[in-house]
Amino acid sequence: MTSTTDLHLTDPQAFLLDLYRAAVKDAQPLYSMAQCLPKPPKGRTLVLGAGKAGGSMAQALEALWPADAPLSGLVVTRYHHIPPRPEGLAQRIEVVEAAHPVPDAAGLAAAERILALTEGLTEDDLVLCLISGGGSALLTLPAEGIDLEEKQRINRALLESGAAISEMNCVRKHLSRIKGGRLGAACAPARVVTLTISDVPGDDPSIIASGPTVPDASSCADALAILARYRIDVPESVRRALEAGELETPKPGDARFDGHEVHMIATPQHSLEAAARVAEAAGLRTHVLSDEIEGESREVAKVHAALARAVARHGQPFAKPCVILSGGETTVTIRQRPAGTPKGRGGRAGEFCMGLAQALQGQEKVWALAADTDGIDGVEDNAGARVSPDTLARAQAQGMRIAEYLDRNDAYGFFDALGDLVVTGPTHTNVNDFRAILVL
Repeated sequence: MTSTTDLHLTDPQAFLLDLYRAAVKDAQPLYSMAQCLPKPPKGRTLVLGAGKAGGSMAQALEALWPADAPLSGLVVTRYHHIPPRPEGLAQRIEVVEAAHPVPDAAGLAAAERILALTEGLTEDDLVLCLISGGGSALLTLPAEGIDLEEKQRINRALLESGAAISEMNCVRKHLSRIKGGRLGAACAPARVVTLTISDVPGDDPSIIASGPTVPDASSCADALAILARYRIDVPESVRRALEAGELETPKPGDARFDGHEVHMIATPQHSLEAAARVAEAAGLRTHVLSDEIEGESREVAKVHAALARAVARHGQPFAKPCVILSGGETTVTIRQRPAGTPKGRGGRAGEFCMGLAQALQGQEKVWALAADTDGIDGVEDNAGARVSPDTLARAQAQGMRIAEYLDRNDAYGFFDALGDLVVTGPTHTNVNDFRAILVL
């Protein structure tokens, strides 16, 4: 049997998939939630939450919370993202499903119910908020003057604009009645403890899921500037409300947040370090570039490719063999397609892999994998894709030109034809992008 130590030599892609699995496993909430839990309160304990990891976070809390202490609440997660329930684990928290990345009526109904559950809370009560990436779409409660259809249109425009996650979530906060600290403020005077899994560069809790439980330092003016920058229209009544500051969010220093706590139970950096430990155990030098890399996926890929080629050809700046890891949240700007051109499919991990393959130019002894740690790249059924030294050659043998697939943002079509999609199914967590490059 091939050992982990030499798997990178016999099957580089299987080895890279092992690194991805190590990163995902480290981000499972059951491993790190216990140390962050407060003691049960004198009053009731209410659980509220939203995100792709919502189902697994709710189950972890049910397993860790004292059996004799009351526990109830509501969490919303993405469709098909509720993990199988462990045998013998009683369900005490209701978990419902809704759409991501574009919100739907189910998410709207869940957000209305969650906000309603905050009514009547007292200072003897405890609210445990389970927040993870994806919560912005799942916890949708549009501001006055915006209906669900308009919110969906704005959300699609943001997703296709190339805006950074911090910019998108700034707009989302100011067009919501529950995000941007509004849920946390509604819980007053109860004590609020937020347990969060970070999917954003810098691990800023005010950006994760658009920060529903923490005060927000951004402004209506910031939201307007972002809408103008990316040429995204909003109803005139909403624009006037933003200009007048009528959609402002609760700010730092607001007394309603006194005594609140935020605990980061999983982060991109921790997951990259977990993958690094597996690579180092296999005898490979490992270099974590950053867990905060942003920018256009294909442009970020060019920089990674240049680094990998320098290592492969010159042994600089890193000695080979080695593994290069990075995380963060890149973006994909959807290009205008000529009339009659089929719409591309795929997400930022696949787009990164296309850009990487194109820039590597078939470089020998370089393999790579990029995948989203939630198991879903964009809205497809794959987590990401693989790149090998022969990726371009195999594509050319099938008459496929990678530049054409890049032009229409069709990473799924490109890597599906090559058999190089990474398909894992939902992982029930989310610490965003994972990228690993192996240079032998």
